[in-house]
Amino acid sequence: MKHLTGLSGIPAATITEILDKAALHKKLFLEAENEIPRTLQGKRIVLAFFENSTRTRFSFEIAARNLGAVTLNFTASSSSVSKGESIVDTIKNLEAMQVDAFVIRHSSSGSADQISRITDKHVINAGDGTHEHPTQALLDIFTLRNYFGSFQGINIMILGDILHSRVARSNIFGLTTLDANVGVCCPASLLPGDITSLGVRVFTGLDDAIRWADAAIVLRLQLERTTGGYLPSLEDYSLNFGLTDERLEKIRKHMLVLHPGPINREIEISSNVADRIQPPGYSKSVLLEQVTNGVAVRSAILDMLLNQADRN
Repeated sequence: MKHLTGLSGIPAATITEILDKAALHKKLFLEAENEIPRTLQGKRIVLAFFENSTRTRFSFEIAARNLGAVTLNFTASSSSVSKGESIVDTIKNLEAMQVDAFVIRHSSSGSADQISRITDKHVINAGDGTHEHPTQALLDIFTLRNYFGSFQGINIMILGDILHSRVARSNIFGLTTLDANVGVCCPASLLPGDITSLGVRVFTGLDDAIRWADAAIVLRLQLERTTGGYLPSLEDYSLNFGLTDERLEKIRKHMLVLHPGPINREIEISSNVADRIQPPGYSKSVLLEQVTNGVAVRSAILDMLLNQADRN
């Protein structure tokens, strides 16, 4: 595997290898940071973010630096892109500076695949349009595996704007590959047309989805959806699809709760549910654990991709 542009088509064995490697990196990151092997010493990694980011960008940067790599931060607004340079020319010019890998976030679906075809450097997709966000899904899956051990018989609900979510797509591909039972829950207006082909169960009512699920991945609702004709109002969405204590307590369902961030509190998720990391309660939040796991997973991916010659 030279690139990681998505989880569609990635075999279970490869996903499992990434998760196992991430477990080792997490142990090093949390328990012996000064002893982390500098396996990427001398490597140059471009963080080419054409969209804003906090968690993804910083976790990639921490991961790369922990492994000894040099990171080169690229922002479109302060680059020649703002003068009309194409993304292809930008990548080619950076490649000519003898970098080793590109971590790409871009608003256009398929941009990471496009870049992987024009460069012989490693390409990692950090989110492209509504297509995929493979490293976010891998850290979600890693977090879930830490709690459940195996995905056999585990029901995972993805709650929110499935239609526009690259996180949802990557999680569906990865979780179904690992034999988890995956369900999606959202208003009918936010369901993709091809949802039945993805091997998931569809819920249009949140109470039924909660009764079924062992864990919920709650997606950020992009607030502009109410002005795009997808939703009648934010209040309506929150009432019918917001994950709250009241709804969980009514069903008396204990549930593990994940969210990729950033959170719209009191819209897609209540503050109580988002912040509860200890019982009592009918939910356990692992939102901050996901952030920590993001460094471990991205460390594993960088290490595996850039050190393939040593592994083969």
